Amino acid sequence: MINRMILNETAYFGAGAINSIVDEIHKRGFTKALVVTDKDLIKFSVATRITDLLAQHDLSFEIYDDVIPNPTVDVVHAGVDAFRRSGADYLIAVGGGSPQDTCKAIGMMIANPEFSDVRMLEGGAATRNPSVPIIAVPTTSGTAAEVTINYVITDEEKKRKFVCYDPHDIPAIAIIDPDMMASMPASLKAATGVDALTHAIEGYITRGAWELTDMFHLKAIEIIGRSLRDSVKGVPAGVADMALGQYIAGMGFSNVGLGLVHGMAHPLGAFYGTPHGIANAVLLPHIMAFNAEHTGEKYRAIAHALGIEGAYACSLADARALAIDAVITLNHDIGIPLRLRDIGMQEQDVDALAAAAFADVCTPGNPRECSVEMIRSLYRELF
Repeated sequence: MINRMILNETAYFGAGAINSIVDEIHKRGFTKALVVTDKDLIKFSVATRITDLLAQHDLSFEIYDDVIPNPTVDVVHAGVDAFRRSGADYLIAVGGGSPQDTCKAIGMMIANPEFSDVRMLEGGAATRNPSVPIIAVPTTSGTAAEVTINYVITDEEKKRKFVCYDPHDIPAIAIIDPDMMASMPASLKAATGVDALTHAIEGYITRGAWELTDMFHLKAIEIIGRSLRDSVKGVPAGVADMALGQYIAGMGFSNVGLGLVHGMAHPLGAFYGTPHGIANAVLLPHIMAFNAEHTGEKYRAIAHALGIEGAYACSLADARALAIDAVITLNHDIGIPLRLRDIGMQEQDVDALAAAAFADVCTPGNPRECSVEMIRSLYRELF
């Protein structure tokens, strides 16, 4: 079997890493940026840390701040128009998964104009050109969009999310600066943090997993397990650890795929606007239980990475239970809701949700084969 790894050209880590942007712009000869972000990040002076830095060094830019949670086709197309009007030659994505994904879609459509509708990029589209260069500055510790080849867009007309994956879309530069994440509210740190844990666990047990990605995912589980609670409390060391842990998870899952947690979470976002991290968090322990007997010894390693003593001394069944219980306890400690009805799911939509989840690009990576009927039952059980 041939395995592939794709990562950023360059990534910077640590407090103050945003200052590296200036040198990179000069070295690469960029002339004008379109900064892709959202209005809240402007309002609360998060994105302005980047625009102020550009202004201080007389670097030209314009701002596109119409990104919304679960970004839509229309948001992407408006961003493409904004880029063309601006005269920019590179992009800076500032924000969580929504600005990052929007920025990737804009960059791909500009570089590959034959794809005139972002829906044409669904799945692994046969693009010819790398994206317009992107400098990715995450403000949440969860999606790892700054190091992945994936982006997710919402088609409001059809009430569905679609996943695009393309080696051409990966940002050229990632800036992992925990200072950009420190002001997140505790609820957002919790939601995005379990999103990162889901990436690590699903990436570790997905069908495409192999030794190199296992290394990334286990280390990510360890870092997230020890730091997420402190990050939610605002402890600086916990925030910094989560910034690193979520990136490491992205290094892995971007190259091997995910599974049913994401397959079932995407329709919840498309139908109800449910925050992606929250949907993943509610689903994760239950889908872990669903998959448990199809994961070999891997739950031992998950339990051990989450700090559970004796994971290698007990029976396999007990080790699996310990891993699942550790995730349930973590969810409880950081205030994650228990049931899908608590995050907006409507029971009458179960059939449509199950059909969408079965068709989702992430679902085939699940270690256990599943049918529409199985997924329907899971939604009902978790409602």
